[in-house]
Amino acid sequence: MDRLDAMHLFTRIVERKSFTLASHDTGVPRSTVTSVIRELEARLGVRLLQRTTRTVTTTLDGEAYYRRCLNILADVDDAEGAFKGVKPKGLVRLEAQGTLARHFLMPSLPEFFARYPEVELSMSESDRWVDVVREGVDCVLRYGELPDSDLVARRVTQLERLTCAAPAYLERCGCPSHWRELEAREPEQQMEKLQAHRVVGIRPITSGRITPLEFLEDGEMRSLDLPATLSVTGPESYLAGLRLGLGIAQVPRFHVQADLASGRLVEILKSTPPPSAPVSLVYPRNRQLSPRVRVFLDWAANTFAQGQRAD
Repeated sequence: MDRLDAMHLFTRIVERKSFTLASHDTGVPRSTVTSVIRELEARLGVRLLQRTTRTVTTTLDGEAYYRRCLNILADVDDAEGAFKGVKPKGLVRLEAQGTLARHFLMPSLPEFFARYPEVELSMSESDRWVDVVREGVDCVLRYGELPDSDLVARRVTQLERLTCAAPAYLERCGCPSHWRELEAREPEQQMEKLQAHRVVGIRPITSGRITPLEFLEDGEMRSLDLPATLSVTGPESYLAGLRLGLGIAQVPRFHVQADLASGRLVEILKSTPPPSAPVSLVYPRNRQLSPRVRVFLDWAANTFAQGQRAD
């Protein structure tokens, strides 16, 4: 194995914290992986990796060598990709919020693969915050405001959101004409024996706290916490609870367009909508983008822009 291939293998081991996973990712036999790293350490005259029965970590020398390898490999990719007619190739690892990926990206994937036939996409679906370097992820597709980090966040669109509920819920609790009516029962409502308003709660994994309802009124943000009969962490369960009439919810419009058209859900409080929410592609700041990742990011950003115009 030549030096560049050894560098590729070494960086994958560092990012995956495992010889076995690196072997799986690269298709290099496990025994060969061990031999290559042993030869690499012997040639450099330093210990690069600390190995235990459960994980692999870098030594101080190994961390320094890993950073140099990233820069070298990125330069090589850029140099080769600069020549006319050389197309991006290789595997792109994407961690995505599944609803976004299915609605915006997947319908256009045949076009992407036709344009870049030597690029492969491995997509994992989750809403958790991943360590992109340590888990071997090239980029992450996320909905909503992002926590502070050293990652680059490329905002690709803003999704319109709305407040809605199922007809059965509105029959049981009443249809509010102003968001303040959600807070307390008015005498007229008490006489009608309407139930107090509730939400279907969404709990981001990063905080574990139910997200409050938000309303834009006269250019100012108003926030309201209501009790939740059901709280969930995933968007599909969130939408299911909303359809079942378990409470009010605020969701991206694209996600409930068909429900609104069929009458399965009803938009409420239109004059004070929730603020729009960003969608971002996130990737490491200290790593130069390989051609395959760069073309995927550009394609994904353009696909989101076209999807929003179509909607």
